Amino acid sequence: MSTPEVNDKASSEVATATAPLLEVQGLKKYFPIRRGILQRHTGDVKAVDGLDFTVRRGETLSLVGESGCGKTTAGRSLLRLLEPTAGRALYRPEPGTEVDWFALPKSELRPYRRDLQIIFQDPYASLNPRITVGNSVGEALKVHGVASSAKDRADRVAELLRKVGLRPDVANRFPHEFSGGQRQRVGIARALALNPKLIVCDEAVSALDVSIQAQVINLLKDLQAEFGLSYLFIAHDLSVVRYISDRVAVMYLGRIVEMGPVDEVFDRPQHPYTQALLSAIPRANPKERRERIPLTGDVPSPIHPPSGCHFHTRCHIAEKGLCNVQYPEMRKVHPNGQYAACHFAKPFGSPAALGGRS
Repeated sequence: MSTPEVNDKASSEVATATAPLLEVQGLKKYFPIRRGILQRHTGDVKAVDGLDFTVRRGETLSLVGESGCGKTTAGRSLLRLLEPTAGRALYRPEPGTEVDWFALPKSELRPYRRDLQIIFQDPYASLNPRITVGNSVGEALKVHGVASSAKDRADRVAELLRKVGLRPDVANRFPHEFSGGQRQRVGIARALALNPKLIVCDEAVSALDVSIQAQVINLLKDLQAEFGLSYLFIAHDLSVVRYISDRVAVMYLGRIVEMGPVDEVFDRPQHPYTQALLSAIPRANPKERRERIPLTGDVPSPIHPPSGCHFHTRCHIAEKGLCNVQYPEMRKVHPNGQYAACHFAKPFGSPAALGGRS
């Protein structure tokens, strides 16, 4: 018979093994507005205004939303390429270890930077045109002391180029000699150089042709399976998001309004903003019809966001006196882990649930 102590220990070990790789709490990034000769602080652009999410080991979490909703700022703040204004990021590099990534002084960041990498949106601007792609990929190896000799670095670079579908002999070429898709493969190789655990893919395929997008997405999935990578995938193309994601978080004006498993969010959206985004996806079969939910008006200013629910100024079901006064709490609407921040979102199965309205 097992003792309570043994059961507690086993439960603790299971919980540790399944703990998320990264847990973000209350992430905010404000850009100060200064005016006048004395540059007085007169306000803030609230680009990211309190994000809570987790990234599990080996999964892809996608951030989606309209341009200007704060997706890229969130990803760069997460990596501290932009210093966050507030929040915590609990990073667990190994089971049983935990560090608040945002609280670390800059002098202590280097050991963890190897684990957290980024693939930039623009494959043309993200590579230095004055150095070869081999040096671009191998630079991080030299800085972090991973490969001690030039031969070791050259061998590692050749291996990385093969992993992303390029010939090793292209290491001596310059970025202008490559197509956009090839440059993005170089960017992926550079992100892989230090064997990271988490990669932020910042619109990694949006600048590529559709056929090349498919190749790069499949490459990312293959690399994830081979190396056990976690992705924070930032995108606005919902068809790409559905193909690559395990979970998806929908952002609006700096906040997450819906989050959950990708199939639940796409098949049964609970927030009216998510419904409007999904209704705009073109159908491959012209005979299939989907009711379009138009978004009226412009996106409000992040300097002075609307009171209450930020989406109420464009929402087709908003109620005056409620939506414009009280911001809705993020509530669980599906047992599989789907959450929505809407006063009218109901648990799955309820006849009044928004997901049942199309």
